[in-house]
Amino acid sequence: MSALPTVAVVGFPNVGKSTLVNRLAGGNEAVTGAEPGVTRDRKRLRCEWNGVAFELIDTGGIDLGDEAELASDVQAQARLAIAEADAIVLVVDARAGLRAGDAELARTLRGSATPVVVAVNKADRPNDYAVTAEFHGLGLGEPLAVAATHGLGSGDLLDAIVTALGERPPQEDEDDSVRVAVIGRPNVGKSSLVNAFLGSDRVIVSDRAGTTRDAIDTELEVEGRRVILVDTAGLRRRSKVAGSVDYYAQLRSERAVERADVALVVCDAGEGVTAEDLRAAEMAMKAGCASLLVLNKWDVTDTDIDDARARVARKSRLRPAVITASAERGRNVPSLLPRALKLADKAGERIPTPELNRFVADVVARNPPPSKRGRRLRLYYAAQIGERPPRVAIQVNDRKLINRDWAYYLENRMRETYELEGVPLVIDFVPHSGRRGRPD
Repeated sequence: MSALPTVAVVGFPNVGKSTLVNRLAGGNEAVTGAEPGVTRDRKRLRCEWNGVAFELIDTGGIDLGDEAELASDVQAQARLAIAEADAIVLVVDARAGLRAGDAELARTLRGSATPVVVAVNKADRPNDYAVTAEFHGLGLGEPLAVAATHGLGSGDLLDAIVTALGERPPQEDEDDSVRVAVIGRPNVGKSSLVNAFLGSDRVIVSDRAGTTRDAIDTELEVEGRRVILVDTAGLRRRSKVAGSVDYYAQLRSERAVERADVALVVCDAGEGVTAEDLRAAEMAMKAGCASLLVLNKWDVTDTDIDDARARVARKSRLRPAVITASAERGRNVPSLLPRALKLADKAGERIPTPELNRFVADVVARNPPPSKRGRRLRLYYAAQIGERPPRVAIQVNDRKLINRDWAYYLENRMRETYELEGVPLVIDFVPHSGRRGRPD
């Protein structure tokens, strides 16, 4: 888990918790919307104020009077955030005034030894400051007037949070972690798989599609290495979610992939590998992210795994491995993250230049490039010029002579030889400079 202190941001639904978290963290990572209940899971965002770093935990709205199943799950997640937090920010709504739900939640917080800061949000009108005084009745100390949308009072709130956290030894950031994004269509079992990795109900699982809307980061240790696991909202075509809160959740899922080292593309085994699944893998490839396809719910299907793997080999340039799994029964779950770590390592490896040139010469000897108008492509010198993803530059006599099918053949042989299946691979054919040496 993170070595940084944590601050849980809690409150009644639709009081502006996610907007406030975005304001304090200086970004737009948490999904916000006008309707209540947009945030459902716990989401962590790093924040720093006056040299003190901590993590804000954005939680779903707590309405203790709502007995619906999903509402109960959201409340359970918020309670877990409260239990693990070093400080708590209770957000209330200045315009709604002091409500019974606020008082009920405050009674729960008063029973905790964790320090609590009361933030009276939406206080952007002159008379709102007078309303702030009534929140003294919560019995949690001096309420602070803030307006998350405009940033009013955010500095005072951050001062109060740092004071509540108290003196702590400085922590060194760890930058050797591997980020693994769990992506896929809605309701294929992404959150169930994350919970199976963690051995706990870290994220909400529901049969209702679209339960997860934010990209939820969780840290864990795998084979002695730090892994940041990211559960994302279900990926859909943008045209299907345009104009809705799910559109912004979709954007955050895409950004999560861009920041990840490896993507576990979760598919429903009962449906096989669909065009939408392959589109998700393609998105990961374009973002420079290695991929592994996971056929989840394998215990309740009779899908032909060989057929699924053949389809992926035909349709995806990345040629990711296809693994069967069952989040519910635990089948193959322990092996998935080690496989992801191996992919991340492969994406960061460098191929020695002499070895790479011997490989290219061997490929050309076995299957020379086809001639074009009587001329044949000649490959002079190859060198790896980048990693994560691997990038190779090959000097050639004339780029116009490159045959697309042969270039794919070379790429596939390189994947097979250096175990780069599922790893994005970029091959640049550059004009021969007239001298031997590494391309610029």
